[in-house]
Amino acid sequence: MHLRERLQSGAGPSLSFEFFPPKNEQAASALYQTIRELEPYRPSFVSVTYGAGGSTRELTREVVLRIQHESRIPTVPHLTCVGHSREEVWNILDQYARAGVRAVLALRGDPPRGAKDYNRDADVFRHAADLVTFIREYNESGRHPDPDGFAIGVAGFPEGHPATPNRLREMDFLKAKVDAGADYICTQLFFDNHSFLDYRERCLLAGIKVPILAGIMPVTSLSGMNRMAELSGGTCFPARLLKRAGSNPDAIQEVGIQYASSQCAELLDSDVDGIHFYTLNQSRATREIYRNLGLKDSLQLLEHGEDK
Repeated sequence: MHLRERLQSGAGPSLSFEFFPPKNEQAASALYQTIRELEPYRPSFVSVTYGAGGSTRELTREVVLRIQHESRIPTVPHLTCVGHSREEVWNILDQYARAGVRAVLALRGDPPRGAKDYNRDADVFRHAADLVTFIREYNESGRHPDPDGFAIGVAGFPEGHPATPNRLREMDFLKAKVDAGADYICTQLFFDNHSFLDYRERCLLAGIKVPILAGIMPVTSLSGMNRMAELSGGTCFPARLLKRAGSNPDAIQEVGIQYASSQCAELLDSDVDGIHFYTLNQSRATREIYRNLGLKDSLQLLEHGEDK
């Protein structure tokens, strides 16, 4: 089943995982072991990130193609605007299309590391909506072997984007991405479900009706929590999470898994369209959350019990 159809079918919430490209052989071995451990959970898809300024372009491609070749998991590469020409993006899409990839996540992306004065005005694609439009043009060209082309995902920010403090303006940007042709929204991680549920309602008020997948990242260490705070500027860490984490730092992973499990249970009860797990290339936390939710695999959430 094409990802666009799967997410928009209303058959039940999707469950998916995110990985990032490994930087060395040891990290690569650990990543592919994680993928083997998570494959039996039959995710709706997995996504692979794209480094700042396109710095992991080749690594992302290698991971995506290997997953496509060695597993049956639909794979969604991230693709960013920064520093790419139209020809480069067209060629990247061609490579993925030939490999059988049927979805991409279109992002504005971060400038290259160390480029504090990076001028986005020089980019061909200044905003994610521009990239969405271009991918839609590729779909309409008929070059993809699948007549449905690429499903297109975009990012959403339930607690706001640090670069857009005006929350009304931020919703305008999201609406522009959807109007350009985005098929679904995958949100930044969050720890307060109220923020997500309010965001979902504000999307409806703005006329945004595509599926919204909730981004969940279980806290597994205090250092990891601090790292999350750096990477996801604006994310709120609720007092109840900080209290539980601080009271027993030796058990932070168990606390984080239990907290994320409770988040997921509440989201599923609230008819979330899907949950996207930020795995940090590790499997234990995600596997434990499935167990806590009483799920053997992702297909148990489908009304008809199958996902082709």
